[in-house]
Amino acid sequence: MKRVTLRLTVEELGLLATLAGDQLFRKEFIDPRMPGYKIDTREMSIGKAIVARLRRMVDPAAADRVSARINGAA
Repeated sequence: MKRVTLRLTVEELGLLATLAGDQLFRKEFIDPRMPGYKIDTREMSIGKAIVARLRRMVDPAAADRVSARINGAA
């Protein structure tokens, strides 16, 4: 797999994480209500992992809290 390097400010990375999280929410909860929509579970899990990595880069403490909530802890 080819790797790409991207230089962003913390603010840009934070915005990108927010936008990606919003899109992931749409794909998980809104799109399935559309007739004929088929969810790609592999794509969803990859997307969740990427968003978690982005959030961890921006704010490690906040990402841990979100991860704990998603996984059912605390």
